Amino acid sequence: MGDAFLYDDDPAEPGWKRWQFRDATRYNAFIEPIHVRIEDGTARVRMTPERRHSNMREAVHGGALLGFMDVALFAASRGLGALTESAVTLDLSAQFIGAGRIGEPLEARVELLRETGRMLFLRGLIVQEHEPVVASFTGTLKKMAP
Repeated sequence: MGDAFLYDDDPAEPGWKRWQFRDATRYNAFIEPIHVRIEDGTARVRMTPERRHSNMREAVHGGALLGFMDVALFAASRGLGALTESAVTLDLSAQFIGAGRIGEPLEARVELLRETGRMLFLRGLIVQEHEPVVASFTGTLKKMAP
C-alpha cells in the first residue's frame, strides 16, 4: 500500500484524516474524498454522495453504497492500524435498511472484530443525519504478502 494512498490530516476537516488513492483514474475516485476518524476503537469513514451516486428515486444507489462499504473496510483497517500492506476483499455482506440522501455526508462506522495473521473480520453501519441506519455490512479482508 505504501505510496498508493495518501493518509494524512485534512486541514479543511479538523480531526479527520483524508484517505485517498494517489491514482485518480482508479475506482476510489468515484467516491472520494474519503475522510477517516478513529473514536473509541471505531473507525468513522465519511463520504458525501453526489448526483452521480443517485438512483432513479433520487436516493443513493445501492451499488454506490456497496462500493463505499468496500472502500470503508480498507480505510477503517488502515485507520485502526490493522492494515499496512495491500489486501483484497474476500467477502462483503450487506443489508439495505433505509434510503441515503444525496448531498449529505454518509458515514460508515466500522469495527474490527478480529485480526488473525492474514485476515481481518469487520462489521459496520452506514448512517446519515436524521436516518439512524441506511445499511449494515460485514466483510473479510485478506492481507497480501508484501
